[in-house]
Amino acid sequence: MLILIIVLLILWLITAVIGFAFKGLMWLAIIGIVLFVGTAVIGFVRRKTLRR
Repeated sequence: MLILIIVLLILWLITAVIGFAFKGLMWLAIIGIVLFVGTAVIGFVRRKTLRR
C-alpha cells in the first residue's frame, strides 16, 4: 500500500511540473497539485490508523 501511495505521489508531482512547464496546461498543474495533496492526506490518515 505504501508503494502505491509513493508511486501516485510521484505521478501527481510529475503532472504538476508538466502543467507549470507549459503555460497552456495550467489546469493540469492545478489538478496535479490537488491530487498530490489528496493522496498525501489519505496516505497519512491510513498509515496512522494502521499503527493502532
